[in-house]
Amino acid sequence: MRTSFQSAGKRAGERAVCLGLLWLALGSLAALAADRTYISVGAAKTKKTVLAFPDVRVLSPREGAFAKIITETTTNDLTFMELFKFLPASAFIEDSAKSGLTLGTFKMTDWSAISSEFLLKTSLTPEGAGIALEAYLYDVAGAKQVMAKKYVAAQADVKTLAHTLANDVVEALTGLPGVFLTKIAMSCDRTGKKEIYMMNYDGTDVKQITHHNSISFSPAWSPDGTKIAYSLFTRHKNNIKNIDLYEFDFKTETVRLLSNRKGINSGVAYAPDGKRLAVTMSFLGNPDIFVMDLSNLSVTPITKSFGFDVDPTWSPDGKALAFVSSRTGVPMVFSTASDGTKVQRLTYAGKYNATPTWSLQNNKIGFAGWIDSHFDIFIMNPDGTKIERLTKDQGNNEDPFFSPDGNFLAFSSKRTGQQNIYVMNTDGTFVKRLTYGLGNCVAPKWSNVIKK
Repeated sequence: MRTSFQSAGKRAGERAVCLGLLWLALGSLAALAADRTYISVGAAKTKKTVLAFPDVRVLSPREGAFAKIITETTTNDLTFMELFKFLPASAFIEDSAKSGLTLGTFKMTDWSAISSEFLLKTSLTPEGAGIALEAYLYDVAGAKQVMAKKYVAAQADVKTLAHTLANDVVEALTGLPGVFLTKIAMSCDRTGKKEIYMMNYDGTDVKQITHHNSISFSPAWSPDGTKIAYSLFTRHKNNIKNIDLYEFDFKTETVRLLSNRKGINSGVAYAPDGKRLAVTMSFLGNPDIFVMDLSNLSVTPITKSFGFDVDPTWSPDGKALAFVSSRTGVPMVFSTASDGTKVQRLTYAGKYNATPTWSLQNNKIGFAGWIDSHFDIFIMNPDGTKIERLTKDQGNNEDPFFSPDGNFLAFSSKRTGQQNIYVMNTDGTFVKRLTYGLGNCVAPKWSNVIKK
C-alpha cells in the first residue's frame, strides 16, 4: 500500500492541490502509529524539540531538484510550528555513504551523540513518470521507529508531497493533524473593492476568489474545503441595498445564491456535518441567528431577542453555538444549544465583545474584546471561565479564528497602520504577519484539515 498523488490536467490539479483534495489512495510502507504522544504542544513552547533531517538521498542528479524542494518545503513547514530546532548538517557525524535508512542499517548512536531527539531519513527515486519518497522517522533516545511511509507523486505535485510529509511528522509526534495543506480565506480591498481571497496557511500563493466589484465579506469554509460561503452588498428592486448570501463551489467554479431575504444575510458558519449553516438574518426584524438547511435553503430561527444576535460559531460536535448578543445592553458572548435552548451568557467584561471562534481541538472559544480603547484577542473555556488576553499594546486586533489543529489563531490587526492578517500561537507568542500588498484584509477563516 502507498500514498499516491496524481494530476488530472494542470488546471484541475492546481485546484485540487489548492483544496488539499488530491488524495487518490492512502496507505503506508510499514506504517506505524506512535504508541504515545512524543511532543506535548503546550509544554513544547518552552523548549524546542531537536530534529535531525539529513539530505534526501537520490539515485541521480535528475531527482536532485525535487529533493531540494522537499527539503526546503518540509523544513519551512516544521519551522512554522515553532516546535522544532533543526540540527545543522555540520553537526552530523554519520557516514552517509555507509549507512542506510532502516533500523539496523545505521548507528543510532551517531545521532544521540549530537543530541538529536528525532531523526527523519528520506530517499527519493523515480516511479514511472513521477517520483516516490520513502520517509522514516525515529525516536533517537528510544532507538525506535515512529513512522515509515512511502509517497508517490507526479513531478508537478512535489510540494504537495512535501507538505504531506510534514503533516505526517507533526501528527506522529503530537497526535494532532498538521495544517500544511490548509488555506485561509479573507476579505481584502486590494482592488479598491472588497473581494474574497485565499492563501496558503503561511501566506503564500494568494488567489482572488470573487470578482463582484462590490463589498464581499465574511467568508466561511465548508467542512470538506470545497466551498466558501460569503456575504455581498447588492441592490434589489427599486435600488434597495441588501446583504445577500452566496456560496462559491471550487469543483464547478460556480456561485449560487443561498439567501437574498430582506436585510442582513451574513456572519455564516457551516455546521460540522456540512449540511447546515448558522447565519445572521434580519428579515423578521432584529438581526437573529438562524440555521439554514442546505438541501432546500429553508431556515429555522434559533435566537429571538430585543437586541441583535450575530457572529455564530459551532461547537466541534455541532450541538451548540456561541454568538454575540446585545440583549443585555452591550454586546457580549453567549452560547446556546443548536435548537435555541439553554442560552447562557459567557462574558461580562468590557464594553464590546465580538466574533467568537470555537476551536475544533482544544475546546476553547476565542473572541475580540474592546479594552483599553481598542480591540484585543482573548480565549476562554466554553463556559466562560479562565479568560486569557493574548494581544496587548499592538493596535486593534480583531476577527480571531482557530486553526483546525487548535495550535494557532489567525486574526486581523492594524498594528502597522493598515489592517493585515496575522497568525499566532494560542498563548499569544510567535506572531507572524501573513498578508502583504493586499490592501486592508479582515475576517480570516481557516479551512479544515482534509482527512486522507
